[in-house]
Amino acid sequence: MHDGTIRDLAFMEGPESGGAILISAGAGDCNIYTTDCQEDRVCTRHILSLYTWGGWMIASGSQDKTVRFWDLRVPSCVRVVGTCFPRFSPVASVAVDPSGRLLASRSQVVPATHQRRASVRFSPGAHYLLTGSYDTKVMVTNLQGDLTKQLPLTVVGEHGDKVIQCRWHTQDLSFLSSSADRTVTLWTHNP
Repeated sequence: MHDGTIRDLAFMEGPESGGAILISAGAGDCNIYTTDCQEDRVCTRHILSLYTWGGWMIASGSQDKTVRFWDLRVPSCVRVVGTCFPRFSPVASVAVDPSGRLLASRSQVVPATHQRRASVRFSPGAHYLLTGSYDTKVMVTNLQGDLTKQLPLTVVGEHGDKVIQCRWHTQDLSFLSSSADRTVTLWTHNP
């Protein structure tokens, strides 16, 4: 379906889907395709990065520097949010905390460091935010404080080349990171 590199994918687990909806996002055509694996039906939406939650919801990061919220039960976007740094870069990664109340997004270039960020994910319970970047570092931000102020950021790991993706374990404070150095590393976060 895509005419370029497939940059991200996920299975949607919803009340009626039974985990049978595949979501893929690609470069080239910059589209997201949702495929109902049981009915072999494809639907297209514009996207560069994605995150699914709540059975039917998708948050997408776009080349137009916005985060869009989609509900698969309706045919169009339900909300558009501009990023904090719209003049710098497209949205490379999005995540929603387990409660559905907090959104984290990463621009491809973070203005203070001019480093490309590849991945952003909330921990189970949303106490920490995990980020990976092209500067080879894996970082954790402690979210247990005043979210309107600067929060503590700790470098918890480093690869030999740029970090591509980071994912928390679903139940504890361990996580995986993958890198262009051709490794996947399992880390444990001990706050």
